[in-house]
Amino acid sequence: MRNLALLVLLAIGLALAALPRIERYFIAETAAREEATLRLATASLRGALARSEALPALLAERPILSEILRDPDNEGLLPFANEQLRQTALTLELADIFVMDLRGNTIAASNYRREASFVGRNFAYRPYFTDALSLGRGRFHALGVTSGQRGYYFAAPIIDNTELLGVVAVKIHLDTFEQTWRDGDNTIIVMDSSNVIFLSDREEWHFNTLGPIPDGARGRIAATRQYPLDQLTPLPATREPLGPTTELLRIGAEEYVTNIGLIAAAGWRVWVLTPTRHAILQARQALASIILVILFAGLVGALFIQRRARLLERFDQQRHHSEVLEARVTERTADLHDANAQLRQEVEERRLTEARLRKTQTDLVQAGKLAALGQMSAALSHEFNQPLAAVKSYADNAATFLDRDRPEEARQNIGLISQMADRMAAISKHLRNFARRPQEKIGPVPLLPVLDDALALMRARLAEVGAEIRYDRPEEEITVMGGQVRLQQVLVNLLSNAIDAMEDQEVPVIEISVETRGGRWQVSVRDHGPGLSDASLAQLFDPFFTTKSPGKGLGLGLSISYNIVRDFGGRLAAHNHEGGGAVFTVDLAPASDETEIAAQ
Repeated sequence: MRNLALLVLLAIGLALAALPRIERYFIAETAAREEATLRLATASLRGALARSEALPALLAERPILSEILRDPDNEGLLPFANEQLRQTALTLELADIFVMDLRGNTIAASNYRREASFVGRNFAYRPYFTDALSLGRGRFHALGVTSGQRGYYFAAPIIDNTELLGVVAVKIHLDTFEQTWRDGDNTIIVMDSSNVIFLSDREEWHFNTLGPIPDGARGRIAATRQYPLDQLTPLPATREPLGPTTELLRIGAEEYVTNIGLIAAAGWRVWVLTPTRHAILQARQALASIILVILFAGLVGALFIQRRARLLERFDQQRHHSEVLEARVTERTADLHDANAQLRQEVEERRLTEARLRKTQTDLVQAGKLAALGQMSAALSHEFNQPLAAVKSYADNAATFLDRDRPEEARQNIGLISQMADRMAAISKHLRNFARRPQEKIGPVPLLPVLDDALALMRARLAEVGAEIRYDRPEEEITVMGGQVRLQQVLVNLLSNAIDAMEDQEVPVIEISVETRGGRWQVSVRDHGPGLSDASLAQLFDPFFTTKSPGKGLGLGLSISYNIVRDFGGRLAAHNHEGGGAVFTVDLAPASDETEIAAQ
């Protein structure tokens, strides 16, 4: 661990020692990125000068300029020439256009309306005038003596039939470039061959020098009135070369990395000055990242060493524990073998017990149905006796009608006899289906027909007690998972219990509803009896629990019904209604249409 700490400290020391090199790297990267800014600035300036360079020669070909130079006192022609020059300057977005005679006196100018007009002023001392006369074209940049505005001048001679008459000059302003440069993060300066700053987005630097003024240059500046001599003061700058076209420039407390370009035609050098503070900040952030990486690597190494020591210690402990566990496993294996044999025996016993319980439950269901048939026997006897009495009466009537040769009335009575026979057959069918033993298979069952059959089975008993059934039967087909006979037994049991709960009422009312909740179907049977106590609700579905008087029930009906519904994947529940009475709800899962309905 000690050697690792010394190694980390050594790496951090080397990183701190490399900080100057890292700073130089990021400064050089900054200069490389700003090459694009330099190219854009020089291209913009070259384009502006190139667009205006040919204008004086084109303007010199206008006949009106030759006419005004031949007759400068023509008061009718002079205003027209001035206005034409003004309109041309506005159209071409030039600062000024002016015409001079051979002595340098301005005859006409686009700024003739201004108070500081060029008209009447002499510019023979400007190089663009002398060069235009001697060389055929002239160019010059300077501070305007009359306007006080910096500009670049282009000039060309005015010749009429080989006769030299004068010079026409145009002036362009370059202030818009400075306004554009101010929006950037860099400082841009344009310096001439005399090291004088002519353009810059730093206004306070105008006409300062960045380096010594060459010999003879100050006299030439004074003779041409190019710059104000009192403003030609050097900036407090030091320069350090970084590359062929880059330098490290310090002006006062500010430090810049420079990119330098050349506009040869104008004799300008364009400097893009980028503050180094961002590059230095990036270098220090990189150094901080390097130190963090070193520290992180040291931390990882320390953790690795520490973890390795712990792993070795754990390995020794695990080997010891492994030996102990092997001995215990050998000891426990025999015990587990005996326990497994005992468990298998218990599982087999429980399986046999469950099979016996299921058989007992089936027998109890059958016994409950037979008991229910016994309870309904008196009502069923009345249900059969009534149609039998009607059959005998209709048969006697039919014989009488036949004796009297009245076949139509006899045929009607025979039809009524057939209807009574159908009625007794339907009652017999319901009893047969109700009494037979159900199959164990569970599948899709049509809910509403099962409920209709249960009501038909209970019709005699319901009529016996004068019960009122309130049932709004749904129109749609409903299919649920279950067994038809066993589900019918559950519904019959619930209806029978509802009748028993209202045995003291003159007109018992039973409400039946079928609705869907949460994607499942619920059949609710509500009575209007006294309801159930909290103690009864707690053990309502327990075997042999009953609220009926002795001799009227074994307490198995709800327990069996509960288990039947649970076998269907449903739930049988009970609660007291707010308006009085108890509500039993059979909750069943819906069945898909594709499933084959189980035979019951």
